[in-house]
Amino acid sequence: MSETSTPNRCRLVLIAPPAGEGMLERVDGALAGGDVASLVIPTYGADEAAFQEHAERLTRMAQARGVAAIIAGEPRIAARVGADGVHIEGTKAELAEVIGKHRAKMMVGCGGAKNRDNALELGETQPDYIFFGRFGYDGKPEPHPRNLALGEWWSQLVEIPCIVLAGADIASVDDVARTGAEFVALGNAVFAAGADPAQMVAEANARLDTHAPRLDDLAK
Repeated sequence: MSETSTPNRCRLVLIAPPAGEGMLERVDGALAGGDVASLVIPTYGADEAAFQEHAERLTRMAQARGVAAIIAGEPRIAARVGADGVHIEGTKAELAEVIGKHRAKMMVGCGGAKNRDNALELGETQPDYIFFGRFGYDGKPEPHPRNLALGEWWSQLVEIPCIVLAGADIASVDDVARTGAEFVALGNAVFAAGADPAQMVAEANARLDTHAPRLDDLAK
């Protein structure tokens, strides 16, 4: 969680952009823009050495801001860089194996569920969260309807927290918050060319403060 007090409503998860010129400054700006629960760091096809260096820099940056760093798809690298968690997309057996090996030292979340049955199957392993969406597939202004539907269904049925990917428009955090999801993920909306990451995070938090239901109200 960030250095500010933890809000009693849907919180932000940021999807880090690929490595490149100005990336570190943009991520740091986003993390300074307001409350952020965690930063997910995908590989984007980078080789192991390059990704480990990239992940270590972002992990240190996030943790310095009080934000949990989650490495996507690479449990060994997550352990090497001292990340707070690892994100897995795979079969139930693969997820269970990672949970068995790494749960004692870091959180283990999952993604990749395409439907309700698949989500429930993954949920049987008791991950720390489930993510509805695909990294990089948030180019349209609005969230994908399937992700919203899965997030709403899951939030009403299962206690394991869920993260739902929003769209490329900051206002789309409202749609995700209305599902009852504990977390809304933002990527392109914050890090697109021409965007001010700090301003986008501040705006997203302001919208959630105004429009998101209180989580304890949803639990009643």
